[in-house]
Amino acid sequence: LQGIFVLGLPYALLHSGYSGLLLIVLAAALCCYTGKILIACLYEENEDGRLVRVRDTYEDIANACCKKLSPKLGGMVVNVTQVVELIMTCILYLVVSGNLLSHSFPHVPVTEKTWSVIAFVTLLPCVFIRTLKIVSKLSQLCSLVHFVIILVVTTYCLTQIHQWSWAKFKLSLEFEDFLVSIGVIIFSYTSQIFLPTLEGNMKNPGEFRCMLNWTHFFACVLKTTFALTAFLTWGEETKEVITDNLPSFLEMLVNLCLLTKALLSYPLPFFAATEIVYSCISKGNHSNCRPPLLALSVRVSFLLLTLLMAMFTPHFALLMGLSGSVTGAAMTFLLPSLFHLKLKWKKLSFLEKCADISVFILGFLCSLAGTVCSIKGLLEAFG
Repeated sequence: LQGIFVLGLPYALLHSGYSGLLLIVLAAALCCYTGKILIACLYEENEDGRLVRVRDTYEDIANACCKKLSPKLGGMVVNVTQVVELIMTCILYLVVSGNLLSHSFPHVPVTEKTWSVIAFVTLLPCVFIRTLKIVSKLSQLCSLVHFVIILVVTTYCLTQIHQWSWAKFKLSLEFEDFLVSIGVIIFSYTSQIFLPTLEGNMKNPGEFRCMLNWTHFFACVLKTTFALTAFLTWGEETKEVITDNLPSFLEMLVNLCLLTKALLSYPLPFFAATEIVYSCISKGNHSNCRPPLLALSVRVSFLLLTLLMAMFTPHFALLMGLSGSVTGAAMTFLLPSLFHLKLKWKKLSFLEKCADISVFILGFLCSLAGTVCSIKGLLEAFG
């Protein structure tokens, strides 16, 4: 919940003003709610009226909803959406790595795209990762680095409290910029694709709802505090990646920490995406190609894909807004509410049905508008 993309939240406040603060809180509440109803779809009542876990993954839920149309249709849609979201995340890590290196060494005559290629070279060993054991160790280091980054940036912002002014917040908004901000905020909360696995591996699954409440609460508090202090410090000068606003004596230190975090974060979504694709391909693979070679080919292909995409879309906030509007909204709002209505319709109260329908409609409108505006922003950025 507290990934590197939290760095785009102050920039989102620049374009959304006071409403951005409300959006951060509202997104936390809605994501927490859809996380709960998604997990509810894993369970069915047995003959004794007790809830039993009959499904294990997001894919299983989708297949159960679409079994009358096609036994595998729902799972295919979910898998494609998951892979797109995970790959977009990997691309963003490369984009932000190039941005960080470029601003850390401004006097080196190297373009931002070239820096992304240099960062990419350090990620080549990812093609040899076969288990989550290595990924989990990298994620632990990533969390420690993230804590240091947030602490340093927030501490510096607090030292500038004498120049804070609420007048920096906009009362009038540009509608298109506001919609891009919605995508950025949504993307900073997306975690639904990991929830079924997380709940299934909990020692006490009954505590999942409580855990979800507390994690989203603290994530909301931390995101709001970080975004607010950073925006009040720099106001209209707030940049896409907030560390670009730091003074030179801190910028290089924090940027190198962020670079470390980005590179350590890359293996998790990369591994998850390649595992999904590899499992789908291997199910229907009847050739003489050995599975290890097939897996290696998938990982190499995806690694190169993320590099190529990073080269063509070097705009951190716009790309994050697009990802949040398309895959983030689908996995976080649209599909959980739709699946919950489909599987639990007869057992839902009127208010629960209204809540699910409202979340679906809101998610659809935000997704549609945010997608159009993000694409338009990217086209304008390319001239």
